Amino acid sequence: MNRIHRAVLVPVVAAVAAFALPAVAQVKVGVTLSTTGPAVSLGIPEKNTIALLPKTVAGQSIEYIVLDDASDSSAAVVNTRKLISENKVDVIIGSTTTPNSLAMIDVIAENETPVISLASSARIIEPMSAKKAWMFKTPQTDTMMVLAILEHAARRGMKTMGYIGFNDALGEAFYAEFEKFAEARHIRIVASERFAPRDTSVTGQVIKLVSANPDMIVIGASGTPAVLPAKALVERGYKGSVYFNHGVANNDFLRVGGKDIEGMYVPTSPVVVAASLPADHPAKAAALDYKKRYEAAYGDGSVSAFGSYTWDAWLELNQAIPVALKKARPGTREFRAALRDALEGIHDLHVTNGVVNMSKNDHLGLDQRARVIVQVVDNKWKLD
Repeated sequence: MNRIHRAVLVPVVAAVAAFALPAVAQVKVGVTLSTTGPAVSLGIPEKNTIALLPKTVAGQSIEYIVLDDASDSSAAVVNTRKLISENKVDVIIGSTTTPNSLAMIDVIAENETPVISLASSARIIEPMSAKKAWMFKTPQTDTMMVLAILEHAARRGMKTMGYIGFNDALGEAFYAEFEKFAEARHIRIVASERFAPRDTSVTGQVIKLVSANPDMIVIGASGTPAVLPAKALVERGYKGSVYFNHGVANNDFLRVGGKDIEGMYVPTSPVVVAASLPADHPAKAAALDYKKRYEAAYGDGSVSAFGSYTWDAWLELNQAIPVALKKARPGTREFRAALRDALEGIHDLHVTNGVVNMSKNDHLGLDQRARVIVQVVDNKWKLD
């Protein structure tokens, strides 16, 4: 072969070889959040936190594709299908609420894509099944928070309780846990009512609750709609103790509730009172770090539990992605399966809500250190 032929052939061969090499794939993280609708006060800090997440892990670039599901379960399913079929994501973070997350399970299982939910109900991951094997979550379960309420109330001498909650999966799941555990704490349920997240009045339900005269009333609702029954209880002159679901711990709830929620109790994430945690609390370092980052971007006092659930999802992925990359390439079924397995293998990971120890049968991995009880005092959260 003469020199001219070699000079022409070498660049051509090099170009063909370069073309044949696979491009370095991004890890694609789909996100579906309730950034409008009744759960907006939860979804916005979650979305704000996505903007703070690193764009690389172990030298691999990360792309975040964020969609709004408008606090609607049907929209959450549509978003899930879009993220999987069109955007080809490797993992999904979301959704914000329990009904949305439960609605996503069939699509997730069908497409074998891991999800880290930001919703509360244990039903998202329990009982473990072939479908739920792809579902993980970062918030404390309703079981954990119900027990926190009952233990706190029992210490304060509460003997009877009333309940008013959303007429959806969140409200029903929260109530079901009280049915399981209240009697063992010597607390008797004497009244139970429901309302819709978009209702503008709960007068009838509250009249029935107050008439039953319980020592305490639990409001099983999330976001600012949870203020509605609290205000109605104050208007009706209820003097007992009031507890909320952990889906209310943010500044929007304090702003909307105002003086009507003064003195009421909330089981919540340690990050809400990070500075007040004991020095040896396992969540303190991660909680303070997240609080500093979030408030630097969005203002003093802006941090909430809901954004922290997103940050914890990131901390879990930050540990799991490098493990999965050793086994498969992003954009493949093998990588999604490896990522799921790596999430299940997380051990002793300190996050803003406690310490995560996952397994094949435990896709949350938190224990009782992940919860605190706070009281609203002077329109601020105070560790009780």
